[in-house]
Amino acid sequence: MKDFKKYYIIPAEPEEIYLALTTDITIRLWTGDLVEINPVVGGEFSMWDGAITGKFLELDPNKKIVQQWYFGEQESESIVTIKLHDHKKGTSIEINHTNIPEEDYADIVDGWDDPYMSSLLDFYTEDGR
Repeated sequence: MKDFKKYYIIPAEPEEIYLALTTDITIRLWTGDLVEINPVVGGEFSMWDGAITGKFLELDPNKKIVQQWYFGEQESESIVTIKLHDHKKGTSIEINHTNIPEEDYADIVDGWDDPYMSSLLDFYTEDGR
């Protein structure tokens, strides 16, 4: 198992980013894909045609989202913690993804950069901000 941590800057307020990560209509807008999401503790989600599935473990509005991502049968849960920090250019998004299976690590790291964060960044920069 491997861990991944990285910061991204998105030109939007933490409140906007939180909604973009927890509201089905907004997620559909920035992913361009169908989404199933139940943003409550214990609620499940599916994004990018099922490429990312899991459940919410913790929701602290506008500050933190903790999710478990499913990777089939594995001993340790793969946990994604997303922290939102005010930043002079908008929001600093701190991603801490733990217990990523070795065989999935490269794809997961690439996926965080593109399409996950690149799509979110494009969504908030296309309107001329």
